[in-house]
Formats: sequence, structure tokens, C-alpha cells
Amino acid sequence: MLLLLFTGMQLFSNAQTKMSKMGTQNMINNPEDEAAIRELEDRFAAALNAGDVDAMMKNYVQDESLVFFDVVPREEYRGANAYRKDWVGFFSHFQGKPKFSITDLGITVDGDLGFSHSFQHVKGTDTHGHSVDRTVRVTDGYRKINGKWLIMLEHVSMPVDLATGKVAPITK
Repeated sequence: MLLLLFTGMQLFSNAQTKMSKMGTQNMINNPEDEAAIRELEDRFAAALNAGDVDAMMKNYVQDESLVFFDVVPREEYRGANAYRKDWVGFFSHFQGKPKFSITDLGITVDGDLGFSHSFQHVKGTDTHGHSVDRTVRVTDGYRKINGKWLIMLEHVSMPVDLATGKVAPITK
């Protein structure tokens, strides 16, 4: 019985060591891929600040495989054409162009797939003259297609105070 227990413990230990090494190797980002995704996010932010929906959409897959979850109705978009319409609608709610920034961008890449998480802030004046100053949490899923990173999944969220049902402030 002790021999069986010892053998089982040894096998378990060896498996844990292998899994640990595999996990560590997979979590090491290729610096070039990480830099390419950061450049994608920088291009997106610049395009949003310019109010250029066409340039913004160049950062997304251009077919029906794009999935986007938003915090405002319509909460789910499938496909690049539906998402493009959402961005056009977004800009129609502002006087002029809103100011946009991305902070705390964390990126993980494994092969041809990657994801990021960040805080994204938009500030401007709506068409009724009211100030808009909103920060959201964003998670993006990327796929490297023909050597180019593109967003294939985007999820935007805001924390909610479950006791009140109201948006809670984002604290970092």
C-alpha cells in the first residue's frame, strides 16, 4: 500500500512539474506579437479620437464571426456590419468628437490567439449639452490572420452595485 501511495505521489509530482513548465512557457508573450497588439489598440484609439469609423473597423475581423457584447442596448452585436452601425450611432450622440483613452492594457498571447484587458475612458458632450465622462472595462480577444492581429471578440462591462442596481465607480 505504501509503495502504491509513493508511486502515485511521484507520478502526481512529475505531472505537476510538467504542467507548471508548460504553463510558464505558454504565458511568455512573444514581444513582437504583444507590440503588434499594442499598436492595434493605439491605432484604434487614434481612429476613435478622429471620429473615423472606417479606420476603427480595420482593427476587427471583417466578417460575421465578430462578436461584441456592450453595456448599452443593443447589448450583443454579431458581425462587422452590425458593429460598424453601432459605432456610427455612438458618434451621433456627441457634439463634436469625444476624447478617448486606454489605460492599464494587459496582453497575453499564445500562438495565433491573444486577449487583452484594459480600462477605456471616453469624455465629451452629448447632443443635449450634457457632459459624458465614462470609464468601462474592456476585454478583447484577438486572432492573428495572415500575419495581422485583429479583434474577433470584444466585451465591455461596468461594475454594478448589486444592492442598488446602479453603476458602481471603477476603482483600480
